[in-house]
Parts: sequence; C-alpha cells; structure tokens
Amino acid sequence: MHHLNMADSVFHVAAEWDAEAGVWTSSSNIPGLVVEASTLPEFVDLVSTLAPELLSENLGIKGRVPLEIRAHGTIELAVA
Repeated sequence: MHHLNMADSVFHVAAEWDAEAGVWTSSSNIPGLVVEASTLPEFVDLVSTLAPELLSENLGIKGRVPLEIRAHGTIELAVA
C-alpha cells in the first residue's frame, strides 16, 4: 500500500487546446491518463472519472488526493 507523501507527489493534469482538432488534450504525471474533450467542463469530468481509477489501480493510492488542473490555449472570439 502506497501512502501519498504530499512533499513527493503533487499530481497534475494540463489541458492544451488543439485548434486543428478542436479538442483539449491532456498531459499529466498520472500514469495512463490520456484525455481528449471538446469542452473544458467535459475535460474536467473525464479527468475526475478516470484519474481516481488510475491512481488506485496503478499506484495503489486511496483516499483524498489533490489534483492541480491547468488549461492553456488560445481560442478565437467572434466580436461584433
């Protein structure tokens, strides 16, 4: 059983906007986490569903784990 030491492990996921594909894609230090979504709320929902399963299965982590989410991208706005 792995016990999370906060000094060692802060988990994070970054959402990067892929304008050509029209999706947010993930990069993360959670093993196995790969997410693509067309909106940020959908991205966060997917991460919230998948990350706990992966942390439990791959790293044996249980309990409450903070996850830092960052989003970076440029979107075009239609300004009248």
